[in-house]
Amino acid sequence: MKLLSINQDSKTIKGLEKGYLTGIMYLAPYTLGGKNICPFAKAAGCIDACLNTAGRGIFNNVQQARLNRTKLFHSDINAFMNKLAVEIEALEKTAIKNGLIPVVRLNGLSDINWEDIRFNYEFIHNKIRSVTIFELFSDIQFYDYTKNPNRDQLPKNYDLTFSYSNKPEFQKFNEIAIKKGMRLSAVFSDKNLPAYFMNLPVLNGDESDLTFLAPKNSILGLYAKGKAKKDTGGFIIKTIPILAI
Repeated sequence: MKLLSINQDSKTIKGLEKGYLTGIMYLAPYTLGGKNICPFAKAAGCIDACLNTAGRGIFNNVQQARLNRTKLFHSDINAFMNKLAVEIEALEKTAIKNGLIPVVRLNGLSDINWEDIRFNYEFIHNKIRSVTIFELFSDIQFYDYTKNPNRDQLPKNYDLTFSYSNKPEFQKFNEIAIKKGMRLSAVFSDKNLPAYFMNLPVLNGDESDLTFLAPKNSILGLYAKGKAKKDTGGFIIKTIPILAI
């Protein structure tokens, strides 16, 4: 069972054109794996619009693999993190061999505070040390989307993009993220993105998955995919079509 997917989805593979090799991890989102690993999902209204069913997510074997990873995460976090460390090390070697820069996204479908997870890692001579994954790979850039605007104590090599929701009960979290000057992402119903939203410039977030390259105080506009295309819960922003004159 592999934890990281490499060059297996249409978005992260675009990073190759910019010189990056991306490893992304997909767990079973929300409560599908037994425990809630997306604590803000209900407030954000993104449960029905989740990308879990987009792309290869429609296949049963892909869903089962995500469940298996999530079960290991819940049952044996130390074994899970050590396996993840082995795979990141392999990713790094492959990237260097091919003249690429390795980057890692751990929350492909989840919203876990990885900065809070410490695990026992065995170094040389059987010396065991408690570390975070960011300390262990301090030379690798990690990045994720999150719906939690209060994850402030982040490692230098971990970049977060706040995921906007249009639901009224989520507006307080949007306001916190904007006030802090975070980079935001927002999902629109149409590929014709607006130039500005929430008084912030909108960039095309579908051009690549390398969110950490985009400036802060901006919005990465994403086009609705999978079940999100039929969202009626307020998570998707309905864009107004431009009428020809």
